[in-house]
Parts: sequence; C-alpha cells; structure tokens
Amino acid sequence: MSQLLLSYSKILEIVGDLVRVYVPAPAQGEVGKIGFGDLALIENTQDPSQPPYLAQVIELGRESVSLQVFSGTKGLSTQASVRFLGHSMQVAFSGNILGRVFSGAGEPIDSGPNLSEEPHIEIDGPTVNPARRVLASRMIRTDVPMIDIFNSLVESQKIPIFSVAGEPYNQLLAQIGAHADADIIVFGGIGLIFDDYHFFRRAFEQAGVLAKTVMYVHLGSDPTVEALLVPDMALAVAERFAVEEGKRVLVLLTDMTAYADALKEVGVAMEHVPSNRGYIGDLYSQLARRYEKACDYKGAGSVTILSVTTMPGDDVTHPVPDNTGYITEGQFYLHNGVLDPFGSLSRLKQHVIGKVTREDHGQIMNTMVRFYAASQDALQKQAMSFELTEYDQRLLKFGELFHQRFMDIRVSLPLEKALDLCWKTLAECFEPEELLMKQALIDKYFPTAALAKG
Repeated sequence: MSQLLLSYSKILEIVGDLVRVYVPAPAQGEVGKIGFGDLALIENTQDPSQPPYLAQVIELGRESVSLQVFSGTKGLSTQASVRFLGHSMQVAFSGNILGRVFSGAGEPIDSGPNLSEEPHIEIDGPTVNPARRVLASRMIRTDVPMIDIFNSLVESQKIPIFSVAGEPYNQLLAQIGAHADADIIVFGGIGLIFDDYHFFRRAFEQAGVLAKTVMYVHLGSDPTVEALLVPDMALAVAERFAVEEGKRVLVLLTDMTAYADALKEVGVAMEHVPSNRGYIGDLYSQLARRYEKACDYKGAGSVTILSVTTMPGDDVTHPVPDNTGYITEGQFYLHNGVLDPFGSLSRLKQHVIGKVTREDHGQIMNTMVRFYAASQDALQKQAMSFELTEYDQRLLKFGELFHQRFMDIRVSLPLEKALDLCWKTLAECFEPEELLMKQALIDKYFPTAALAKG
C-alpha cells in the first residue's frame, strides 16, 4: 500500500454515508496528490482506539472533497481527521484468489487465509487499447439449449439476461456458471440476500467449479458504496487473468439494476440533478464503462460478460434495461420461467453458428423457431375454438415438445446432443419434405422412423 500522503482535519459536513472535507484547490488533481476514486482513512481523533473508517473520493469540488464512507458514518465526528492514501481501490490478484469469496470491499468472507500479502491491482484502470481487440470468433458452450442452439454465447460478448423480480434468473446464471466451458468464472453479486449468496456458492461447489471461480459478494445489508465496487473488482481481476495468463474468463454479474439503484442513491445524497426516473444523468456512461471491458485479446485470452438486468414492472423502457440495450450485443429474455425464443437475441451468434459448430446448426435453429412460431398460431386458433386441421394438431404437439425439451432452463444438454434432439423432435411431428431444409442435411441427420420413436 502507498505511503499516506495528505492529512486534513476540517470536515465541513456529514450527510448519510457522505463526508465533505475542506481541501485547498492546489492539492486536487496534482500528480501524487488527491484524485477521483482515491481512498482515504478517516480517524476519530477523540477516540484513537476506534479503527479508522475507509472512504473513497467520489467528488472533487473547488475547495472540498466528498468521500463515500464504506462502513457508514455512525459514530463519526466532525472533529475527525482525513488522510488520503494516494491510490484508488485495490484488490488482491494472484492464483490464490481462485476458489475464494470476497466482500464488496475486497475482504475475504469465506474463513480462508488473509491475502493482504498477495499482489494487489487497482480496479479502475482504463479499458483495453482497441488495437489489441480481435473479432469474436469462438463460442462459450453453456449446455443450455435455448442459448447454445438459438442464441449462442460468443467469447468477448457482453449480453444481459432481461427478467423481472421472482423469475429464476439466479438459477439460470448459476447453471451457466456451472457448465460453461470457460477457464475461469468471476462472479459479482450486487444487493444479494444471504440465501442467494449461499445458493450460488453451493451450486458452484456441487458442480465442481468453485476451484476455478472467484466470487465478489455485496449483500443487501452491506454499505451502498460496496455495491458500486463489485463490478469493477470482478472485471479488473477478469481482465488480468485474460491478458496476463491467457485465460478465457466468463464474468457473471447480478443484478445490474441494483448497481444502477446504488448509483442513484449516491447521486441523491450528492444532490445531483436527477435524470430519467431519478437516475443519474451519466447512467449510460457508467454502464458502458463496465460492459466495454468485454474483449477478445490479440494473442491472449478473453473476457465475456453475462449479467442480470431486472426490469421493474416488466418495463423494457425502464432506464436501466433501456440504456443496457444500446450497449450490449443482444439479450436473453427470461419470462414465465423460460427463455423466450422471440424476445432473446445474440447479435454475435452468426460468427460461430455453422463455423465452429456442426454444419446443420444454422438450418436447425431457423427450422425449429419457424415451427414453434406456427405452433403458437395453432394454439391461438385452439383457444378461439376454431376447427384444427391434422397439421395444426402436429404443430401443437411440436410446441409442447419444444417447450418441454428445450425451453425449460433446467434442461442441460451438450450442443451436439441438443441438435440431435432437435432432429428427433422434428421427425416425431413432421415428414422430411415438410421441413423445407437442404436435402443433404435431411439425408444425413433426419432419423429413421424407428429412431424417431425411440
């Protein structure tokens, strides 16, 4: 840790978890002095036995600096002194962090050994040089058919799971983390209840992937400022693993709406003029700065970001999902407990489908979605008491099988087995000439009547 640099004792005000301290203007912005995001220690001079409060610079005024106190300001006096550390938030980085769980302040919370002697890195570094980025061309398999077949997850992609409160988005995220063919999983939980944290940890342990996982967890009862640090810590560590060790890193974040709410809470305390629905005016920039860490590095590894974004009231025009949609490369839409094939979209899937996957992948994807759309039309005809044809009955059967075999997020299948199951499902409902697919693919993959019934 850097040597303590500057000390000031004139605290102007304490509001909530914020402390504003008088700092002469020349001390701000100079090399080696106070900068945005720097850490500070606040010590109660009247009670030296009390441990110092850790805080972070969140605003530089003309002759004042505003600090967000990590543990809250309860018990803090205006007679306290503030000492600036001269560096921003740091987090431990080495191979020893794998399998460990950290708080939103970067401290171990898993009863494991202290890592204070391990190398540390700053978490607010710039996004990688665009010249080191290469075009996405590799797939991350998740064993979730609705993703692998219909909206493939591609290395270096940034993509959210849009959902609403009460949906099993955490279960889906845990399943992806447990089965994804990534070298390292970095998990960042924001505003989690303890049950959710315990669920993720247990899921990774049972799947045998905890040894390649790093977890940063902010619980709902933890200080707000720690919610703002979790994505930065997770992404800083992921970037180092990708660049320095050539690892394929998958970053899982939940919930980015809680992150945006924490930004709003700090903005209100700072008396910033609110924008749309009370959120800060630079919400887009704050989200983009994190999502743009997704990258496939030339001659190194990659960082892929999969996040959860809950939509209050299932409103996609809410500021958080609305801004997210402009930044990310598609979305997975989790609705009524299933991944909706019509609301989900991966804008990078064309880089891998049929290129690094089986030759029939593209045609199977299109054919399955086409028949499922037709089955929904037949279902509507049935609901309106129209007479159904024999073909309509087969469409309804296909729709039921599609929902049961592919849309249920509990289904876990390797891509090749899922593609074979698609052919089997088509053969159970339709004749080869009804598929309108390339004959060469039908001849090669369409199962015989005996196999279709098996």
